[in-house]
Amino acid sequence: MNIIGRSLLAVTNRSSVRKVFAESTAGRRLSLRFVAGETLDDAVAAARTINDMGARVSLDHLGEHVTDGTAAIEARNDYLECLTRIDAEGLDAEISVKLTQLGLGFDDELALESLGALAERAARGGTTLTIDMEESRHVEKIVTAFEDVQTRYGNVGIAVQSYLYRTPADLDRIVPRGGLVRLCKGAYAEPASVAHQEKAAVDAAFDALTRRLMATPGITPAIATHDDARIELTKKLAAGRDEPWEFQMLYGIRRNLQRSLVADGYPLRLYVPYGTAWYPYLTRRMAERPANLAFFLRAAVGR
Repeated sequence: MNIIGRSLLAVTNRSSVRKVFAESTAGRRLSLRFVAGETLDDAVAAARTINDMGARVSLDHLGEHVTDGTAAIEARNDYLECLTRIDAEGLDAEISVKLTQLGLGFDDELALESLGALAERAARGGTTLTIDMEESRHVEKIVTAFEDVQTRYGNVGIAVQSYLYRTPADLDRIVPRGGLVRLCKGAYAEPASVAHQEKAAVDAAFDALTRRLMATPGITPAIATHDDARIELTKKLAAGRDEPWEFQMLYGIRRNLQRSLVADGYPLRLYVPYGTAWYPYLTRRMAERPANLAFFLRAAVGR
């Protein structure tokens, strides 16, 4: 994340800004561009539309960093309900989960237990789940949880972030387990001691990891990018790959490009968030790509 993105996160994380933005009509209007809605029904409707377009879906019930067991169990139950709806509706969809939403950080055992329960329910429905990556301080526990649950159920994927120096070493542990590996650039404000700070360095790391994943058998690379140069590189590498892979993109971002990729026959999955805890997600999207701030400014004046 560059200095503009880090500065934007610093501002939007202030409680006064959060309160005004999250409670404003303009803020909620903007959220509906990037978030399917606040309810599971909203998410199911969006997923059905995306499936009809020819793309797959990963549903994310927004939330993270819960601080008590009741909230963590409620999050697990919400995801179990989501998996039941995916099954009942016949959606081509999976779920994406944040382990801090399931209790990681205050009750790691509960988080691991809940992750296993979700993997087991997803397996019964013939689908998968992907573990979202979070701040660097959680990465070791997230990778370890992936190793455990993927070994037991075999239907678990994990996200990795190209801006972290440790990611190539993490892949040494992840790849032998198989499953889907979602490669993204990274959306948290991390220090120079653990992460690349400049866009060029992050892009170079992303490209190197893309080459590695696309050349690796036994996994499903999910190249998560909206960057034209990264997309073109992936297309070239895909020409020599015989095993499954896919592009992943965020709901609401570069919709014309999404439709174009599907029309050209490329496999695409859209990450579809829903729920009331949309503010942290939205601010990270703006920090990743400050041009997204223009959408807010238009929303603020009702355009």
